[in-house]
Amino acid sequence: MLLPRLFNDKFVDNIFDDMFSFPSAFNVSSSRWMSTNVKDLGNDYQLEIELPGYKKEDIQAQLNSGYLTISADRQSATEVKDENGKYIRKESYSGKCQRSFYVGESLKEEDFKASFKDGILSVVFPKEKGQNNIEEQKYIPIE
Repeated sequence: MLLPRLFNDKFVDNIFDDMFSFPSAFNVSSSRWMSTNVKDLGNDYQLEIELPGYKKEDIQAQLNSGYLTISADRQSATEVKDENGKYIRKESYSGKCQRSFYVGESLKEEDFKASFKDGILSVVFPKEKGQNNIEEQKYIPIE
């Protein structure tokens, strides 16, 4: 007898795991956390990457061997104590996401313009020029 996909080998384990976790927080890939729109601006491309809840200081853009890698790392902690200094609630969060895009090996970090506003990272860069291999890692400043 075939069982529906819901009843897999770890059905019971998954039920109890899901009871104590945020819905779908662990089943979503990091690329879904970094939803990206790619626009063709004629001579340039523009990436608009959604990073809600992150600050500019949490984000890093790196160029290495023709790949633009955007990474974001955030950590926070919240404490609420009663008048005796005992915890009533204490929560913390730590998260990191990363996504890479092939942009071509002829581009340099000076060719990129990045800005961050209202949870959206915008990166504008020209379409690939001639072939010129760049092997070293370069970082792109975010305004």
